[in-house]
Amino acid sequence: MDRKILHIDVNNAFLSWLAVYKLKNGETVDIRTIPAIIGGDEEARKGIVLAKSMKAKEFGIVTGEPIYQAKRKCPQIQVFKGNFEIYREYSNKLYKLLLEYTDKIERFSIDECFLDMTEYLMKDTLENKAKEIKRRVKEELGFTVNIGLSSNKLLAKMASDFEKPDKIHTLYPNEIQNKMWNLKVSELFMLGRKTVPTLYNMGIKTIGDLAKADRNLIIKKFGKHGNLMWEYANGIDNSEVNYKYEKPKGVGNSITLPMDVCNIEKLEEILLELTEQVTYRLRKYELIANSVNVQLRTKEFKDFSHQGKLDVATSSTKQIYAKAKKLLEEMYKEGTFIRLVGVRVDNLEEKERRQLSLFEDNEKKKLDKIDKVMDSLKDKYGYDSIIYAGRLKKK
Repeated sequence: MDRKILHIDVNNAFLSWLAVYKLKNGETVDIRTIPAIIGGDEEARKGIVLAKSMKAKEFGIVTGEPIYQAKRKCPQIQVFKGNFEIYREYSNKLYKLLLEYTDKIERFSIDECFLDMTEYLMKDTLENKAKEIKRRVKEELGFTVNIGLSSNKLLAKMASDFEKPDKIHTLYPNEIQNKMWNLKVSELFMLGRKTVPTLYNMGIKTIGDLAKADRNLIIKKFGKHGNLMWEYANGIDNSEVNYKYEKPKGVGNSITLPMDVCNIEKLEEILLELTEQVTYRLRKYELIANSVNVQLRTKEFKDFSHQGKLDVATSSTKQIYAKAKKLLEEMYKEGTFIRLVGVRVDNLEEKERRQLSLFEDNEKKKLDKIDKVMDSLKDKYGYDSIIYAGRLKKK
């Protein structure tokens, strides 16, 4: 099975995160919209540009140059010191959001993550998930990301480095020749600066040149790293997403509909499908939820949400759907055209910690048995091998 990999890269992370922090704490000017840089210790004469705004870039300021040189290019430039506490805070917020989509996340750096979505798409597509993540990061966290999509980490990473900011790019194996081979060889991931002049002297100036070069010759010249370089140039990468397992604080899913819907029965059907996906993941984590949230977005891009507490913490599809359906009925106005539906469960706790009454336990056993059978069939024959009758009747 082809892997489904995302690479998330925060656009201009240090400056963006500081900008969001300042705005949330009363600042009226967004430093991303003025000539501004994040710099080192200027007084110690070690000050270099660590990050720059787009306005600063227009003055020719580049990352890594001395601050005094940046000031010559733009006398009105505003310099801000780095703050790793703020960076860590917003990096963790991003990670927490991404945990809603998969628990297989590799924190490649403070502002980059790889996500293995292979087993977490259910009926959705990788492209739709990328769009949803990009939108949510912008709306909920206040900064933007680039997202690369592919079947391995290397190609996803390369894709996210294409045009910035706030973009989604694909780089699948069948796109390598058109999208990657024409790039300068220096743009290949993991290629050291000292290696580039040697490749140039060998007549290898593009990634395509390296891909077409004699593999044995490259290995002879550069050793084991030469083999890696040649494989990367050809899009070959079998490395795994190295994740540290962490249970999420909430689990959710949403879908942008191909056509606007104004029929509540159709919305209930969509809600049931989303609830199935959310509770399926919830049970995989061996967690139970205490609250449910339903989100709607109209065709005019107005968002509405309604949250309710469950009578008993549960991972039951039936119980959570019943609550979600009630929330939908309470908030939906007849005749309103809806373009996005979302459902989310929060206030999660470990399943084994919950003590139930005898009556609740008997009911719970019955519902658990149904969900367990459905989950095992999904695991064995594929997620869509079995669905709730409520969905089947409407198909």
